[in-house]
Amino acid sequence: MPNLIEKNLSQAIMQRRATPSFDGAAIPDGALEKILNAGLNAPSGYNLQPWRFVVVRSAEQKRRLRAACYNQAKVEEASVMVVACGDADGWRKGDLEEMLELGREGGMPENYAEQAKVNIPNYLSNHPNLPMWLNRQVMIAFTTMMLMAEVLGYDTAPMEGFEADKVSEVLKLPLSYHVVALLGIGHLKGSDKFYGGRFSTARMVFDEEYGRPLKL
Repeated sequence: MPNLIEKNLSQAIMQRRATPSFDGAAIPDGALEKILNAGLNAPSGYNLQPWRFVVVRSAEQKRRLRAACYNQAKVEEASVMVVACGDADGWRKGDLEEMLELGREGGMPENYAEQAKVNIPNYLSNHPNLPMWLNRQVMIAFTTMMLMAEVLGYDTAPMEGFEADKVSEVLKLPLSYHVVALLGIGHLKGSDKFYGGRFSTARMVFDEEYGRPLKL
């Protein structure tokens, strides 16, 4: 049985590649549940968890989704396609109340809850770029799912090549849903993608201010 030995996080990060092609072998429900739960346990602003995920596994629906993703074959080849969305109206439709209820159960002080009931709606209803805020939150959960899939021994393909309006039509998404990214999950078919390399710490990381190299 595959996936008996999990990679550690360092291995998953270093060995991950964007998979060009999948073999289509099914993913057990238990493994998929673990991947999804990893994303659902990711952090988010105000703990509002504004993400929504549509899991696509049927051949027919993957075929439709492929047509909304510039005909990329890996959409149909992947065992699972996870479509990650952000819900712009979730906080208005029960997410805020449920978050506060869960928070109280976990020890949230009542004065904090009362302030949040006022501050969060004020912040989100006046946000200058709510889709950008949603994108930030969703990508944290998306990345957590991707790394958990790698830990379990599955290959992944994060995808931003899609037409959002067509994806929304295929999945019958509510108007308040913003499609952020797609994640293909499965097992690699053929050769893995080459390692493209990464820029050095000296080039990308600074100490205290821009231009000062970080020395570790």
